[in-house]
Amino acid sequence: MSKPIIGITGAYIFKNKFMEGTYVHHDYQNTIAANGGLPIILPFVEEALSIEMVDLCDAVLLSGGEDVDPILFGEDPHRNIGDTILLRDQVELQIIKRAMETNKPILAICRGIQILNVALGGTLIQDIPSQLPDSIKHTQSVSRSLDSHFVSIKENSKLAAIIGEGVTRVNSLHHQAIDSLAEDLEVVATSSDGIIEAVEHKNYPRFLLGIQWHPESMASTNEKMNRIFAEFIKSIK
Repeated sequence: MSKPIIGITGAYIFKNKFMEGTYVHHDYQNTIAANGGLPIILPFVEEALSIEMVDLCDAVLLSGGEDVDPILFGEDPHRNIGDTILLRDQVELQIIKRAMETNKPILAICRGIQILNVALGGTLIQDIPSQLPDSIKHTQSVSRSLDSHFVSIKENSKLAAIIGEGVTRVNSLHHQAIDSLAEDLEVVATSSDGIIEAVEHKNYPRFLLGIQWHPESMASTNEKMNRIFAEFIKSIK
């Protein structure tokens, strides 16, 4: 039987004047492959092509990367906003739209949960440290494979069923987060400072999970995190 094709959205990297282009951290494709999926990278080229890209895939993984351009939720840029690429945002909005129109399973990680929320009508905290000075540290200094803070998971949520416990430790590599939650989403995990760490869709008929941490970088040594990918791929069949 052929492996399910998982389209992973790509970020941008500039190495030098001879080397630049689409980039995805290898933990994404390695974890997808380890769980029986066939990973392919979806570059942001143009909005029209994104529809055809989604149609090639059995499921979509919205990956991490650049900050989301605040023009998409009606705000001016905060002084501490990082790099943004409006084309990537626009392409991913179309990817989300097409994936949902065709009922594809969706896993949204880090930036992915943020662009998902924006696509469905929500807004973002543009810079946690300056906008929420009493927040915990969300950009860890240790290796991305290591956990750095606790999250509390909502009882009876799909995420709780996957993780198997109400509190777990996660890694953290973000300075943006969900602010106003899209109407169709439901919060299923938070950190101790109230930052939204995971969401599910209220009525989407397929797997749809947004996660603010990076389970792909913990999955090789943490069975709970690996189960997120196992269930994502299992949902395709």
